[in-house]
Amino acid sequence: MKNTPFTQKHIKMGAKMAEFAGYNMPISYSGINDEHAAVRHSAGVFDVSHMGEFILKGAYALDLIQRITSNDASKLTVGKAQYTCFPNQDGGIVDDLIVYCLEENKSYMLVVNASNIEKDWNWIQQFNNMAVEMNNISDKTCLLAIQGPNATKMLQPLTDLDIMNLKYYTFAKGIFAGVENVLISATGYTGAGGVEIYFEDNGDDASKIWEAIFEVGKKGGIKPIGLGARDTLRLEMGYCLYGNDINDTTSPLEAGLGWITKFSKIFTNSAYFEKQKADGFTKKLVGFEMLERGIARHDYEIKDIAGIVIGVVTSGTQSPTLGKAIGMGYVDIKFVAAGSEIYISIRDTLVKAKVVKVPFV
Repeated sequence: MKNTPFTQKHIKMGAKMAEFAGYNMPISYSGINDEHAAVRHSAGVFDVSHMGEFILKGAYALDLIQRITSNDASKLTVGKAQYTCFPNQDGGIVDDLIVYCLEENKSYMLVVNASNIEKDWNWIQQFNNMAVEMNNISDKTCLLAIQGPNATKMLQPLTDLDIMNLKYYTFAKGIFAGVENVLISATGYTGAGGVEIYFEDNGDDASKIWEAIFEVGKKGGIKPIGLGARDTLRLEMGYCLYGNDINDTTSPLEAGLGWITKFSKIFTNSAYFEKQKADGFTKKLVGFEMLERGIARHDYEIKDIAGIVIGVVTSGTQSPTLGKAIGMGYVDIKFVAAGSEIYISIRDTLVKAKVVKVPFV
């Protein structure tokens, strides 16, 4: 297993550690519910240094990105970021990612999922016949997500950058906690506000930034947060998790990601997706809440009242905020309307649920 620059700090702080995407990662510290509440109501710190970062540079960098992603990256100007995905040739998704515009038309950073770093790198390379310079900076890049409604207020004393007024999906670069060339973006995976900060693993910079964040946030009760609460937080917002809710076989349109699928340009398999949009879908990703006792888990069958399979659960949990079990899954198009009655097959028992709009909170 690989370690991040913060692994020993997690262990020292009492984190429960486990393997995730080939890394030794913290799953929880004080408990998922406690950590979840800290982010929803105040602020928490996630080590997400396992994520992948690629730099694409050159006169044709934008052309390459436009060719391989579903969203319209030509809309990006310096300091803006965009959520998008790599569609594949089979109607599915190679990965979902964020594109950061470092220099308009010339330099971009792509942030991809940890488990897909090699896969994504190879995918991009096969389309790079434009002499675009590609650099995989994943191993030398630290990434901390400081999330929650009080996050930017806590962190503002550590930088001269106006991070409290950063607009959603924009970023700035400057000095943070005395460390130069730190990229601070108003992005995250919790829906609770806050920022993500990228910086090079150079000397003791990682330790310096980590300690500074917890020192400045001590009075406000900032907490370290593990991957367990990261999952419950993103699910409450209805955010897709690659490998669960989206994968190589799921269409971005079926997953409710039509808003990042722009047909104003030609991209990988765009004709297929445009036809799919015109013809309509046979299934779609929906949110649901349990009406009876039970928690839906990944790959559980979804059935109708007659016990006929109409779909499959992709994610499920007990929502710490709502105090009820929630989930997402693909269902037959006849059952996608909010209020539709569905049943989750849990240990051969049909447990009633209903389709609801996301986000859940």
